Amino acid sequence: MSNTNEASGLHKQAATDHEAAAKHHRKAAECHDQNKLSDAKGSSKSAMDSSSAAHKHTETACGCSAK
Repeated sequence: MSNTNEASGLHKQAATDHEAAAKHHRKAAECHDQNKLSDAKGSSKSAMDSSSAAHKHTETACGCSAK
């Protein structure tokens, strides 16, 4: 895979992970608004996991682009 294609793929993966994190954050907020604290906790955990993956992919993608 060329560096350009690799960088593109990495940035797309990071974006997908960030979008997933945002989805989980919105769900957690909705659960809080509905006073469903247990569900909010689960969505928050999912948001944290997605955010961590997004951060790692972002670092890799940006590092690849900087080469």
